[in-house]
Amino acid sequence: MKSRILLALLFASGSMFAQTQPVLVAMKTPTLRVGKLSFKDLNKNNKLDKYEDWRLPVDARIKDLVSQMTLEEKLGFMLISTTRMGGDQVFNNGVQGNAGPRPKITEGFNEEDLVQNTNMFTRKPLGAPNMSAAGTTKGVTQFHLRHFILRASASPEIMAKWSNNLQELCESTRLGIPAIVASNPRNHVTTDASVGLSVGLTAFSKWPGELGLAAMRDFDLTRKFAETAAAEWRAVGLRKGYMYMADLATEPRWGRVEGTFGEDADLASNMITQIVLGFQGKKLTNTSVAMTTKHFPGGGPQEGGQDSHFDWGKFAHYPGGMFDYHVKPFQAAIAAGTSAIMPYYSAPKGKEFEAVGFSYNKAIIGELLQNKLGFKGIINSDTGPIEMMPWGVENISIPERYQKALNAGVDIFSGAADPTTLIEVVKKGMVSEARIDQSVSKLLKEKFELGLFENPYVNVEEAVKTVGNKAAVDAANLALRKSIVLLRNDEKRLPLAKKTKVYFETYFQSGRNAGEAIKVSKPEYAGLEFVSTKEEADVVLLWLVPTAGGLFSSQGSKIDLNLSANRIDVAHVNDILNAKPTILAINYTNPWVIEEIDKGKAKSIIATFGTTQDALLDIVTGAFNPTGKMPFTTPVNQAAVEANKSDVPGHMEGPGYGLFAFGQGLSY
Repeated sequence: MKSRILLALLFASGSMFAQTQPVLVAMKTPTLRVGKLSFKDLNKNNKLDKYEDWRLPVDARIKDLVSQMTLEEKLGFMLISTTRMGGDQVFNNGVQGNAGPRPKITEGFNEEDLVQNTNMFTRKPLGAPNMSAAGTTKGVTQFHLRHFILRASASPEIMAKWSNNLQELCESTRLGIPAIVASNPRNHVTTDASVGLSVGLTAFSKWPGELGLAAMRDFDLTRKFAETAAAEWRAVGLRKGYMYMADLATEPRWGRVEGTFGEDADLASNMITQIVLGFQGKKLTNTSVAMTTKHFPGGGPQEGGQDSHFDWGKFAHYPGGMFDYHVKPFQAAIAAGTSAIMPYYSAPKGKEFEAVGFSYNKAIIGELLQNKLGFKGIINSDTGPIEMMPWGVENISIPERYQKALNAGVDIFSGAADPTTLIEVVKKGMVSEARIDQSVSKLLKEKFELGLFENPYVNVEEAVKTVGNKAAVDAANLALRKSIVLLRNDEKRLPLAKKTKVYFETYFQSGRNAGEAIKVSKPEYAGLEFVSTKEEADVVLLWLVPTAGGLFSSQGSKIDLNLSANRIDVAHVNDILNAKPTILAINYTNPWVIEEIDKGKAKSIIATFGTTQDALLDIVTGAFNPTGKMPFTTPVNQAAVEANKSDVPGHMEGPGYGLFAFGQGLSY
């Protein structure tokens, strides 16, 4: 990195400054010397202010900086906006960026279609405008924004350079307050990379989907995943994660099951603990990526499985009386030290709570999360509850919505880039500036603890070396195999013997690849002979990837989990099952109902949760002995789906509900 001032003061053992002087990197500010110590003069006033003095306690630095900030600067600081990167196409067609390399997931799938990309912001509940996103320079210099969400995919080099440019811009402003850049997950094989859910295909190490991580039942490897991903994120300047979901997959129809760690509160609690500790460490430091655990108090129990991004899915309900069960993983996240928690859009249905969205719900945020559970960190609204998804408060004004959310406990609003209305709220006396100072102090605390005031910059060469390096890929490849679950092996057909002739067909209909759903694969894989037709084969390997089309394709109609309702030609599948001995692999993003094809012919069944072709073949051949366990229960039929209690996990629904049970999984 070329910089006007680069102070990397790392002293040899025994130096008087070795345990005090941090690494300082400055591009636009002078430095001050106090004895032999150095400090960044962030406000360029030629004196050492308390907020610039890294020797002082964080609370003292915060108090000084808040006292120097104008009301406009404070309120711009309380918005987190999507930021754009030159060339990204996220909001043109919903695809998550086109810059940089697009690493292969599997040769068996069409790479453009493997990840479902649907632009959530083309669907506007209540006729609200699209999500606000200011140009980065305007956002920093005019709106005083310092929190950004990066949704584009780019090469590590481009991301690192972009991050440095952003920080240099921020450093040049009046107080030199650095930015923090957040992202949705970037390290998973996923079928739904809609904007706001996942970034999809990236240059980062590629791990199983979240359900697959849970299926591993390996908490040490889960921690390894989080530490590995955190190193990659830090390298390019991503210091905040809009992740992970502590929600429980108790409603099988919910469109966000893929992003959960399954249906069981204890499993999800263990997973979220390792995730938070792996990304953050035991406390926030200059090596941490701050986590935003979501969606409090649990977005799983949605009425009818509909999602609260939409008016028709605005309600969460608890027909089984298991509200506390859903809170349990958030308690684990709090105990692990999660930096922030995000409430969901949903409004609780019932008499116990006010029927307003959780970001407006003082009983949920103020009384439960903060007072009862003791969470002292940042409350980060989900994207757009003020203008786009104001459930339960549709009839009050925009300023009144800000007022209600602030009174409930929200500290930062996602999906807005212009603080004008928020400024009016305070100037009119609807909310006190003292209340604003509370939120600004929390947000500054995160930045100070992450070390961003001393050094927000990254080394571009190190970013290129770190992202997707061999050690990361090797660990991810192990996880991809451990995530696969062997559900049936009734005739002991698996593992396949060497020299078996295999017809390998994948079936994935994204909605954009009409006529090309079926792919015949003939990979170079030692030990098996791949053939072009099922007639030539000893056995068929059929990998189904059902999909409803992505969360944001919802029209509010009844949700059917049968394969035929999720872009699978059941007649075609049954023809194969009847024609040849078949190994059936099914990729589960929801607990699919397979009654239509499970008619005595499906003797060998494998569950995947976002993995690669090579990993699947290693399971099929026995090169890797399967160890995965189901992260949720699959319903026996659609009637069981519709009779389920949305807040009750499948393994507690009672006899007759499940086909494949939570925790089921065979080995050879």
